[in-house]
Amino acid sequence: MGKYTKKITETNIRIGEVRFSYANVFAPRKSDDSSDGKYSVCILIPKNDKATITAIEEAVNAAKQKGKTEKWGGKIPANVRTPLRDGDIEKEDDPTFEGCYFFNASCKSKPGVRVLDGGTNYEAMDSDDFYSGCYGAVTINFFPYENSGNKGVAAGLNNLIKTRDGERLSGGRTADEDFGDMGGGSVLD
Repeated sequence: MGKYTKKITETNIRIGEVRFSYANVFAPRKSDDSSDGKYSVCILIPKNDKATITAIEEAVNAAKQKGKTEKWGGKIPANVRTPLRDGDIEKEDDPTFEGCYFFNASCKSKPGVRVLDGGTNYEAMDSDDFYSGCYGAVTINFFPYENSGNKGVAAGLNNLIKTRDGERLSGGRTADEDFGDMGGGSVLD
């Protein structure tokens, strides 16, 4: 764990190995009729991955310092919102989040999405390559914001890479699972 974690700048980091959920990385998702939509993903980090948690906390603190000088009039608000949340508390009824911290990251432009296969990587083409439930690394830029009286630090999604498969979190079954026992060939043969 944390083997992919790397500081790029004070507020921009690569973290992993993490698990991805709610992966909307191939097409933007609209939150309402008035928005253009965003690419987004929920990132789950095991609580015992201290290196990754420390890297996130350091980048969030650096973003708070930027906010102090660039957005919040020289001081960090007492109630500043931060992205990292506790899955055992906020998602206690969802076993996917058990033993994990999580945060959401989004962007307006399409992120780079790659797949690591052996020693090489290639561009992920669709949700067969990269999906909710797979594991990987992600680059994130933490930045300060002030919007409608709310002040905090948000996570900007940059790029993602799948390092290994995991159980799909979308539910349902694949066609292979449903029809694999029927053998090959066409039903018309």
